[in-house]
Amino acid sequence: MSTFNQTSRRDFMKIAAAAGGGLFLGFNWSDSTAAPAVVDARQIAAGSVKFNSYLSIGTDNSITIVSPNPEIGQGIKTAFPMVVAEELDADWKLVKTVQGNLDNTQFERQVTGGSGAVPHSWERLRKAGATARYLLINAAAAKWGVPASEITTADSKLFHKASGKSASYGEFAEAAGKLTAPTDIKLKDEKSFKLIGQSVRNVDNKNIATGKPLFGLDFYREGMLYAIIQRPKAFGYKLKSVDSAAAKAMPGIVDVVTFENSVAVVGKSTWQCKKAREALKIEYEKAADLESSEDHNRIFSNLMDNGEATVRRKNGDVEAAFKNAAKIVKAEYQCPFLPHSPLEPMNFFAHVREDGVELVGPTQTPDRARGEAAKITGFPPEKITVEITRQGGGFGRRLSADFAIEAVHVSKLVKAPVKVIWTREDDMTGGTYRPAVRYRFEAALDKNGEMIGYKLRGVGINSGNPTREDNFPSGSVDNLLIDSVEHKSAITTGPWRAPITNFLAYAEQSFIDEVAEAAGKDPVEFRLALLEKAKKSPAGEVKYDVDRMIAVIKLAAEKSNWGKKKGVYQGFSVYFSHRSYVAQVGEVVVEKGKPALKNIIAAVDCGIVINKSGSLQQVRGGIVDGIGHAMFGNMTFKAGVPDQSNFNGFRLIRMNEIPEVEVHFVDNGISPTGLGEPALPPAGGAVANAFYKATKQRLRNQPFINEQAFKGIS
Repeated sequence: MSTFNQTSRRDFMKIAAAAGGGLFLGFNWSDSTAAPAVVDARQIAAGSVKFNSYLSIGTDNSITIVSPNPEIGQGIKTAFPMVVAEELDADWKLVKTVQGNLDNTQFERQVTGGSGAVPHSWERLRKAGATARYLLINAAAAKWGVPASEITTADSKLFHKASGKSASYGEFAEAAGKLTAPTDIKLKDEKSFKLIGQSVRNVDNKNIATGKPLFGLDFYREGMLYAIIQRPKAFGYKLKSVDSAAAKAMPGIVDVVTFENSVAVVGKSTWQCKKAREALKIEYEKAADLESSEDHNRIFSNLMDNGEATVRRKNGDVEAAFKNAAKIVKAEYQCPFLPHSPLEPMNFFAHVREDGVELVGPTQTPDRARGEAAKITGFPPEKITVEITRQGGGFGRRLSADFAIEAVHVSKLVKAPVKVIWTREDDMTGGTYRPAVRYRFEAALDKNGEMIGYKLRGVGINSGNPTREDNFPSGSVDNLLIDSVEHKSAITTGPWRAPITNFLAYAEQSFIDEVAEAAGKDPVEFRLALLEKAKKSPAGEVKYDVDRMIAVIKLAAEKSNWGKKKGVYQGFSVYFSHRSYVAQVGEVVVEKGKPALKNIIAAVDCGIVINKSGSLQQVRGGIVDGIGHAMFGNMTFKAGVPDQSNFNGFRLIRMNEIPEVEVHFVDNGISPTGLGEPALPPAGGAVANAFYKATKQRLRNQPFINEQAFKGIS
């Protein structure tokens, strides 16, 4: 069998040097104000230039850029070259992106997370494309003896209308490569965009559909071994003893090694390793409390009333507001732990050699993987390479480095290249989870139904701060208190798509509907009134854009024909996260006496939409993810052991349960903001509020399927 490797930045440099001609631009991801510059292909190959990405135009008319951010399904491998192609006036079919390896001396923010890749790279990519176009135009102007201002470009070609001359970019690439790039470059007027804002197919679609090797699971190195690892079966256990004799005697098994709290079976195939793992005889001993879901409910209740809270934000005199209130509204909401469940299970390759370490695999945080490898092996970071493969989902799971750490440990112990592979059960029962949280909300209303006081307490299990104290409605209520209490547990947690806001938004938006009802006001108008207060007479600092939030609320209300549809029960939700604003209306109808979710109408302000197709997929996918987990997702524990171990026990939304999702983007011309996560947080609240309208029963706990109002619809 052959070795499969991703095309890397290093490969690109070799190709560039071999080509010996064309235009090569270096530009800095870390500094959006720095001008791109022409570099020599031989300098690129020798590594003697200090730019951290490259744009090349070959004499064959091909256009290539190196991209630092891992592709995890968010579409940057398509969006990034679209931005370059727009400013370059390139033929889209000729543009491609090469995945860059880890290089944190050159790259900045070489990570996928927080919906930040496009906002970070937008201006840098535009400058690179515009600079390349400038150089090509000036090279053609010099050759044709005409003013550069008279040359136009389109579809990777140069035109001089007066003389009738034309040429491809490739014909002038080498000449352009001998010019000096300008220190300041004029970018296109956004109104003249031709490619940006259009629907473009994902550049990897064909390779994915035809099974080409793209993902970490596809990676193969001649002579490598495989490892399946047994981790403690309960959170709170530690390894006591191992009898591996029977496992070692099984076919294909090379070794069984222990490290930290794990036992690794190493062999020639994953199946052989998996079967041998079943033959291990392992004893564990208790190292921490073995918690059950019943324990968590008791802990939540106790800490909610008696826990020592950390104040996150306080405005005005909250005690006086509640003392003088005409009406007080209280409610509690609770969310369970959730696994990430990416389609591609965890895997990673490591080769600990005498002179350094090679790492290959799907990671959202390649620098974290290298840092952990340095700790384990003692090698300095510069002796450790990380090659990033395409990733079959992550949702925050691959922000952790545990799977990479395991691969390094095993390779070091067996002195061979090793690929660690997790089973679905391994990840669902021994990975990291969305933290479980309970919220208590209280609102004080005056005699006119105005909200004069607001309190939120969040109690989280390994959640850090389970609130977002500066998000709406902060700034719109004169007297406000937001605090939190934390419980430390042996259960491992980590970021889960739209961390914290994925469940906080559902709770906040559901509660605001409860308050609006108690005030006798329409839920949409109630929110708009609060935002007008935040705009005209804010209470403390307002850290969200009031006008952008108002705009998506009004757009969603308009597109859903809010409150005017007969026989349709509508629920509203709006949220700000990851620099973007999303409002959603859930629509429920009653069929044969049962409520059924039929539609979600979403209004999205993420700034300029680069790829309409990819953006629609991100929004629709986020909504389906949000409503699916709100309705069905549940991870419970008994004595530290997860009750659910695979999809036969962990309920996901099914195809026939997915509603129609209608998406409308706000066209405000601002630079792109985040999109991979912001559509998920409002989804649960829109559904919960719509179900209340249909059933007059509140859905205060996730998953909704366990709530009485939801019974019988699945």
